[in-house]
Amino acid sequence: MEHIMEEVAVIGFSKELFERERAKETIDRYQQQLRTFAQWVGGRAVTKEITVCYKQWLMERYSPASVNVALAALNGFFDFMGWQECRVRPVRVQRRQYAEPRRELTRQEYYRLLHAARRKGDLRLFHLLETICSTGIRVSELRFITVKAVQRGRTDICNKGKYRTILLPRRLCEKLLRYCRERGITHGSVFVTRSGKPVNRSNIWAMMKALCRKAQVSARKVFPHNLRHLFARCFYQCQQDLEHLASLLGHSSINTTRIYTRTSGEEHLRQIEKLRLIL
Repeated sequence: MEHIMEEVAVIGFSKELFERERAKETIDRYQQQLRTFAQWVGGRAVTKEITVCYKQWLMERYSPASVNVALAALNGFFDFMGWQECRVRPVRVQRRQYAEPRRELTRQEYYRLLHAARRKGDLRLFHLLETICSTGIRVSELRFITVKAVQRGRTDICNKGKYRTILLPRRLCEKLLRYCRERGITHGSVFVTRSGKPVNRSNIWAMMKALCRKAQVSARKVFPHNLRHLFARCFYQCQQDLEHLASLLGHSSINTTRIYTRTSGEEHLRQIEKLRLIL
């Protein structure tokens, strides 16, 4: 029996992912990858040979990490459809032991973003950047920063089926309470649009990207998750407690947390040169 990519099957797979409580971002990403594959296949029957060719096509155009995201979507879909013979192995990549400097946001660049937001008069963005970077929360968890949470000095976050409590710095609480009083925000999410709805990922991305030129920071470094990485590096440099950091970030595996604490390539090189093994 031929295996044909059909939209109804993609929708069915998406529904199963939803029932398994996968994150909305994951479901959307998998849908996009499957539709890209269906377009590339062009109505041909899906076989192991076709999938291997597609993997090669991806590897010629995208990074190994991006290729593996696409293959994870395909393999998950194949399992759902019972097409296990079409599965392909992910690209094997040795994990880099240092961060990519071109994408690593430094503390000084973060400060420049804050100053740019303040000069622009965008206090919502100013406080939003400080909140993410001083707590290490995900951008999708920003909705848990409510007036009540700020008043209590802590917030209870539920994400990916896990609960964790995040303590909010006193200085941050003082600033957010003042911001809420000035904006007339008395309940619900602190960071809302003009219509009163919580700001979403696309809102935040657009606001941050608009700051790049004013702050003189490369646009490739400016995205919400990089603030979370900066929090992780600063915390680890101060505390050297990987297990505690994993708990704060909501990671199930410390191996994931290690990715966040990698130093820059320049720092890695300085550490190697300290060995003084070259005459």
